[in-house]
Amino acid sequence: MQSTESLIGDAFKFENTFARLPPSFYSKQKPHAVRSPVLIKFNDALASELGLDLSNLSDAAKASVFAGNIVPSSSDPLAMVYAGHQFGNLVPRLGDGRALLLGELVDRQGRRMDVQLKGSGPTPYSRMGDGRSWLGPVLREYVVSEAMHALHIPTTRGLAAVETGESVHREGVLPGAVFTRVSSGHFRVGTFQYFSYRGDIPNLRLLARYVQRRLYPDTLKVSNPPLAFLKAVVKAQAQLVAKWLGVGFIHGVMNTDNMSVAGETIDYGPCAFMDGFDTNKVFSSIDQQGRYAYSRQPAIACWNLAMFGSTLLPLISTNQKSAMKLAKKAIESFEHEFSRAWDAVARAKLGFAKQREEDESLALDFLTILNEEQVDFTHAFRHLSNAGNQFRKNDSIRGIFKDKAGIDTWLAKWRERLKHEDVGEASRQIAMKEANPSCIPRNHQIEKAINVAMTGDYSAFNSLLEAVVAPFDERSPENQFFRAPKPEERVERTYCGT
Repeated sequence: MQSTESLIGDAFKFENTFARLPPSFYSKQKPHAVRSPVLIKFNDALASELGLDLSNLSDAAKASVFAGNIVPSSSDPLAMVYAGHQFGNLVPRLGDGRALLLGELVDRQGRRMDVQLKGSGPTPYSRMGDGRSWLGPVLREYVVSEAMHALHIPTTRGLAAVETGESVHREGVLPGAVFTRVSSGHFRVGTFQYFSYRGDIPNLRLLARYVQRRLYPDTLKVSNPPLAFLKAVVKAQAQLVAKWLGVGFIHGVMNTDNMSVAGETIDYGPCAFMDGFDTNKVFSSIDQQGRYAYSRQPAIACWNLAMFGSTLLPLISTNQKSAMKLAKKAIESFEHEFSRAWDAVARAKLGFAKQREEDESLALDFLTILNEEQVDFTHAFRHLSNAGNQFRKNDSIRGIFKDKAGIDTWLAKWRERLKHEDVGEASRQIAMKEANPSCIPRNHQIEKAINVAMTGDYSAFNSLLEAVVAPFDERSPENQFFRAPKPEERVERTYCGT
């Protein structure tokens, strides 16, 4: 009979190409074992995508792996080093202070995917921290990252969540947990800033080529690969942020060390989805100046990209003036790329398959009305999806606005615009419901799931997770995962899990 370690070794076929880069890119170390790991959740669907068959492993064995107590024989664990601008201030050396890259798996589509433990203990980059996570941030990241994936927004994924059986000291004594996340690459703007700050051009060039081979191989086939790389990241980030805005998502801490050059959402700390629409909404308790407010996210993404572009200057051209000119033009393309991406998101949410000149003003006018009344963002677009092509006094969209005359005026313009579409009402409604979710991971529901889980009961967490991975399903207004929070249920502040 095979031992547990042997079964685990057979199941995991890690490759470790990042570990073959020079030691200046990381610090190698094993996870710190925990007292009594218990599996909270394992993502069977994601495991299947990764070609990872753990059917021969018990839940206890899975818990041991995803807590870091047993390291698969093919793994070469390491903590990645990076720098970062945190709220505009450069910190030259950060790094994975509570995370370890176990290795890479090649999924069924041939994509190389990182598998990383988060909360696995201190590393050389922990900066006096314990390197642990408590249960709340682990459950939050699992739910929100899987919700984002279901909403078709590029993101890291949740593979597993494990209780550690140990306590973590934050504002009090809290239960510990470890999160396993999957990404196409944990490469941040800050990773490039680390080498750029040190003037380490050889390793900067090595990093760029490595990341390009993994994420943007076509950019290596042109006359100026570093410039093509910059342009590709600009486009990916523009599309990502447009999709964030389309679901009312606020990242909360868009530091350069939390911005992935893969164009994926990463590091779900004080993130949140808006209930009532407010263009200046901030949830993060550490964002005192509103730097990362909802409406500022495109501008901050562009600023971060400028920081990224500055790291690539010596690779783009040996002539500094020429490099700056080329990089500046690439960064300036963000506005166009974002505008195109946002227009596409807005048209889909409004039910327009064709592109017309008045679309932008219609979208802006609708958001202005939502903002004036603080109407629930998700509800507004979902109810709009059900609205008829002709005026109906009982259309549910009218019921969520106080100013009936104002929304009726806008709806008249919207219906006039619909006349230029070639699809009927039923088809248009179906298409809109595929762009406008009925369910998002609302703050009060996440907090409820965490609070109930603190008692050892994961039923609320499992119910919420089941709902958010089917965000476009039809739900009645009374459904707990459709309705907005009552005033006393609202959660207006979110906190970093560090």
